[in-house]
Amino acid sequence: MLLIGCFPGSLSINVPFFTVPLARAHGKSFAHRSDLRQAKRILVKLGSAVVTRGDECGLALGRLASIVEQVAMLQNQGREMMIVTSGAVAFGKQRLRHEILLSQSVRQALHSGQNQLKDMSLPVLEARACAAAGQSGLMALYEAMFTQYSTCTAQILVTNLDFHDDQKRRNLNSTLHELLRMNIVPIINTNDAVVPPPEPNSDLQGVISIKDNDSLAARLAVEMRADLLIALSDVEGLYDSPPGSDDAKLLDTFYPGDQHSITYGTKSRVGIGGMEAKAMFNKLQVKAALWALQGGTSVVIANGTHPKVTGHVITDIVEGKKVGTFFSEVKPAGPTVEQQTEMARSAGRTLASLEPEQRSEIICALADLLTERKDEILSANKKDMEHAVSTGRLSPAMLKRLSLSSSKLNSLSIGLRQIAVSSQDSVGRVLRRTRVANNLELEQITVPIGVLLVIFESRPDCLPQVSALAIASGNALLLKGGKEAANTNRILHELAQEALSIHGVKDAIQLVSTREEVEDLCRLEKMIDLIIPRGSSQLVRDIQRAAKGIPVLGHSEGICHVYVDHEASVDKAIKIIRDSKCDYPAACNAMETLLVHRELLRTPLFDQIIDMLRTEHVKIHAGPKFASYLTFSPSEVKSLRTEYGDLECCIEVVDSMTEAVDHIHKYGSSHTDVIVTENEDTAEQFLQQLDSACVFWNASSRFADGYRFGLGAEVGISTARIHARGPVGLDGLLTTKWVLRGEGHTAADFSEQGSMTYLHENLPVAQVLPGRRTTS
Repeated sequence: MLLIGCFPGSLSINVPFFTVPLARAHGKSFAHRSDLRQAKRILVKLGSAVVTRGDECGLALGRLASIVEQVAMLQNQGREMMIVTSGAVAFGKQRLRHEILLSQSVRQALHSGQNQLKDMSLPVLEARACAAAGQSGLMALYEAMFTQYSTCTAQILVTNLDFHDDQKRRNLNSTLHELLRMNIVPIINTNDAVVPPPEPNSDLQGVISIKDNDSLAARLAVEMRADLLIALSDVEGLYDSPPGSDDAKLLDTFYPGDQHSITYGTKSRVGIGGMEAKAMFNKLQVKAALWALQGGTSVVIANGTHPKVTGHVITDIVEGKKVGTFFSEVKPAGPTVEQQTEMARSAGRTLASLEPEQRSEIICALADLLTERKDEILSANKKDMEHAVSTGRLSPAMLKRLSLSSSKLNSLSIGLRQIAVSSQDSVGRVLRRTRVANNLELEQITVPIGVLLVIFESRPDCLPQVSALAIASGNALLLKGGKEAANTNRILHELAQEALSIHGVKDAIQLVSTREEVEDLCRLEKMIDLIIPRGSSQLVRDIQRAAKGIPVLGHSEGICHVYVDHEASVDKAIKIIRDSKCDYPAACNAMETLLVHRELLRTPLFDQIIDMLRTEHVKIHAGPKFASYLTFSPSEVKSLRTEYGDLECCIEVVDSMTEAVDHIHKYGSSHTDVIVTENEDTAEQFLQQLDSACVFWNASSRFADGYRFGLGAEVGISTARIHARGPVGLDGLLTTKWVLRGEGHTAADFSEQGSMTYLHENLPVAQVLPGRRTTS
């Protein structure tokens, strides 16, 4: 049966039944989630639990509306969308219950003159009758919803017998192809009004029989050569053990040979036809998904009922995001990112338990390898550089970051040795000791954070720096580098693991080389403790938005200011401004706005500043106040909150140091800000009043760097108000724990009726290292 629904009404039409190929040529399903973006023909299967309300009587209109919106959006992108839906039984059940109640109410009113609804009892409703009563209403609802998006729909009802008859199969196939050609969304369902009960083990040779909407969706997906089948139910996907159990893990990807790795669950909320319960993702459902996969259709099983994700679950899947369980025939050679994280955490705990001298030895070994194996490193970097130049995708500033040289490697080696020295006093350092009571002592000591995820762009030198800091602080490390530096990152990671092998902790540092999206990594809140982005401000902002439940250490912008006071030295001002802007314009600590005291306008100092900037080819943008002083001014700045990252800067005029501070608070990013003046009182007021991570007096903003601060290296610069701030080195990668040592003490001992009193005496701080204990 075929019904076409088009805005504003509906009409029945005869579709010509010409012959099309029956069987799909054995194509290749997508190997990776990211490939799902290429899906052209998509079939969405909506399970009963998705379509119906919690009481299984009536439809979940809110969920259904959001699903329709997503399907319509994908259809309007030029994709071919099909829907296999449940819900007719539930919708019909609602209508029949209403009619029965109304009928009983009328009869009671006629006999007793009163509506005694509370005494009414409803008969058991037969599923086929419910389906017959609900089909038309369900389709009318779909039609009304899709009309809002100018999308036409058509209803098709099928039974298992339709697939046993070759002519009917040809007709169905032809009809569906014609509907897709006309940009119509087919809405397909088993004809539950006439369908017989499913017969077990009734599959034909090599063909899956239609037992429910899962098998129907799989059969249609293969016959219609769909690129993707999205099966939505009320659970998240496939688990390796029953969901809800302590050790249950959602399988991100399921491979045909992994049936032994899953445990079939108990019950889904709603079952076949909305009436019977069935095993959660039982063997039949997995079988249907695998059958579709073997037929060349990619499959994702996901939750379509979760209120936080229903509104974008379908579009997220098509965009390649980690939602539900993805069925793939291609199993990667290496471990998954989840497995890498577990390996890193396990080895990281061993790393943290090593003696400081052992961690220092690992870092020194890595420093040696950077110089001993520099030819291998530079050869790999040359390949990355040549590829980057040939593609032309990187800016000159990014190319400069990508490039390594012998001198860079030597500097890296020196920095790593500084970290090795500082690692002697890191993990296990006592910050505070208190005698709480007699024979009850409390210590606060430094400990690793856990598992760090560092995401970096075009900066392979970041890898050994961050690795050394992670080793020194006893943290496990997950690294995700840009593909433009893939060859360089690979050799540097191999060297890091070679150094770690000295003390058997090779797996503590992992390089994510799979096709994981950054957004997917940011969702591993149960496995990752801190994310550190190293790259553009856009990268940092994207990660801050994507991270759900994981702290992000970093800054989204580096809008750094240099304020030149009216009592500034000419020589110092020129040197500091030139270095702050021109030394490395792409750096986050480069000057972006120059604030000039009003009294300096039309003075030799101001003229020399302008001449120097022009000589250095710095493009000047005038702030509103500065522009008002000029007859012919440079281009007026579009925003005073601009990070140029190039040989450009804004110049603005202020009337005082206080106004400069106010301007920086309003338009800055709390990164690094500088005052140039010879007046010590003015400088001290600036340093005290300004709330930025780094504030300098008569020094270039380029000093905001972990190496220049003597930290050996940095994992980034933080503008956050809590935890680490400014250049984050070794100390910023540590947290604390409290250790209490007693002799059978209880809180009751210190109550009013207890025999003990609190002392809370501060004790001298002594060093505590793994396996050792302080004494009073």
